Amino acid sequence: MNSDSFQSFVDRLSHRLTEPLPGRKAQEIMAPRPIDEKRFREDPLRPARPGGVMVLLYPQNGEIFLPLMKRPVYQGAHSGQVSLPGGKVEKSDIDLTATALRETHEEIGVLPQNIDVLGQLSELFIIASNFKVYPTVGVLKSEPLFIPDEREVDRVLLPSLAELKDVDNRGIKTMHFPPYKIDSPYFNVEGEVVWGATAMILSELIHVLDEIG
Repeated sequence: MNSDSFQSFVDRLSHRLTEPLPGRKAQEIMAPRPIDEKRFREDPLRPARPGGVMVLLYPQNGEIFLPLMKRPVYQGAHSGQVSLPGGKVEKSDIDLTATALRETHEEIGVLPQNIDVLGQLSELFIIASNFKVYPTVGVLKSEPLFIPDEREVDRVLLPSLAELKDVDNRGIKTMHFPPYKIDSPYFNVEGEVVWGATAMILSELIHVLDEIG
């Protein structure tokens, strides 16, 4: 993929993100089973906290990649899991895109001014941490130098879009959260299991990319 073809890809994706999104239809493909309606709706008596994450696309060696992060083990709902760069809103953030840009800089060292924001994917409620996450889609013109924050990032994973689209890199894993048991679809990325909200966001991304060709 040369610079012209990457720019054509960016233009098509940018335009597609202005149109109605597939949303839950695409998210459900990678949602844990059995499908639980509570997974998609926040409790009105316990409003979800807003958060922003970044889907950051960049070209390298003729392909398109994006960074994911494996979080360190800690006392929290997402300990040791793989996620997109992002986090909760802070008072200084003017909107959720600003949250995603700030967190991307803090967590993996990519400067906000180097990211061209194309648009957003569908919001997604995360029941485990009571967050409503808004994914921003951004692009870089070339591979960045990632500088992971040692406190927040155990390692950076760099799957290509081709790897994420390849059904051979997917599976279903049975997980136990007593007293519950779920069968969760996942992406196998560099030997890590990418499931839950991150997998559901990536599922919508793939659906949108398949539409633009």
